Amino acid sequence: MDIIEVKEDKRAYIDLLLLADEQEDMIEKYLDRGTMYALVDNDVRAVCVVTDEGNSVLEIKNIAVKREYQKMGYGKKLIEFIEWKYKGSYNVLKVGTGDSALTVPFYEKCGFVKAYRVKNFFTDNYHHPIFEAGKQLVDMVYLEKSL
Repeated sequence: MDIIEVKEDKRAYIDLLLLADEQEDMIEKYLDRGTMYALVDNDVRAVCVVTDEGNSVLEIKNIAVKREYQKMGYGKKLIEFIEWKYKGSYNVLKVGTGDSALTVPFYEKCGFVKAYRVKNFFTDNYHHPIFEAGKQLVDMVYLEKSL
């Protein structure tokens, strides 16, 4: 298993990125300014995009694992890699996600703690309602951890 930086043709991974962020124009807002990593284990199994948000804060903008490889530890491996790679360069790693019973517990298991929320983020910024685990996502929940 290897984790490599994707420097060219990031849009080739758009189908995978759309698993974690359902609207392509939202992905376009951070894709060019972000650093993308791909986890490869015979084939690309997961990707992650991180951005420098200033003030020594690094944000995970997108982390997506192919459906057939979910719940196999690939997402956690990518987060551990990001922590290792950026420790000493940034003080805080943060991630925003929907208030979902699927994603929030995953990040908490990875050591993140809830920090704040942005009210109505999904209803204000997405063209269509977003549902996860049968619940409509409304607010963006931000979680953080120290690096």
